[in-house]
Amino acid sequence: MHAEIRIQTDDFDMGHEWAACRKRCAGSAGAVVAFGGLVRDRAQDDSVRGLYLEHYPGMTESSIRKIVDQAATRWNLFDVVVIHRVGQLAPEDQIVLVLVASGHRANAFTACEFIMDYLKTDAVFWKKEARDGSDGWIQATAEDRQRRQSW
Repeated sequence: MHAEIRIQTDDFDMGHEWAACRKRCAGSAGAVVAFGGLVRDRAQDDSVRGLYLEHYPGMTESSIRKIVDQAATRWNLFDVVVIHRVGQLAPEDQIVLVLVASGHRANAFTACEFIMDYLKTDAVFWKKEARDGSDGWIQATAEDRQRRQSW
């Protein structure tokens, strides 16, 4: 299985990543599933002006690698790409891409959802949201933790 984890400040091109995944799979994949996360412009009743993400190089990649490895032990996967942006982001900016290829759609869909649920709770990031009402650090929600526990 090919697995790629990138933490970066630059935006990514989902079409380019999709094409590269298909090329690596060389016809063996029957399904490629992608999740693209965006920065929202609202949080509760406040407008969001931006999101700042910090990470600890090495530790963040290691935490994501564990998630990907766990998914690979549960489902037959051919290719996994996780790209997560850090730094200052604005509403509508892309923040994360999870791309999963497998022989069958059920494995690709389920593994992609699993990886995303674990990213929300276990990946090492610090997120600070700039809101009109007040700025604040974001943590995993009860719903995030519940989704993770369901696995």
